[in-house]
Amino acid sequence: MTTPYQRYRCRYCSHVYDEALGDPDSGIAPGTRFADIPGDWACPECGAGKDDYDLED
Repeated sequence: MTTPYQRYRCRYCSHVYDEALGDPDSGIAPGTRFADIPGDWACPECGAGKDDYDLED
C-alpha cells in the first residue's frame, strides 16, 4: 500500500506544493515526494526555501 500524496504550504506566500502534481516548471516531476526535492529548490512564487514549507493537515 502506498502512502497518499501530501501537500505543503509556503509560510510566506501560501504557495502549495502538491506531491501529486510536482513542480514541472522547476523540473520536479509529478509524484515527487517533498522529502525528495533537492535542498536548493525554492518556492516558485516568492523564492522561500524548502524549509519554509509546512505540511497541510
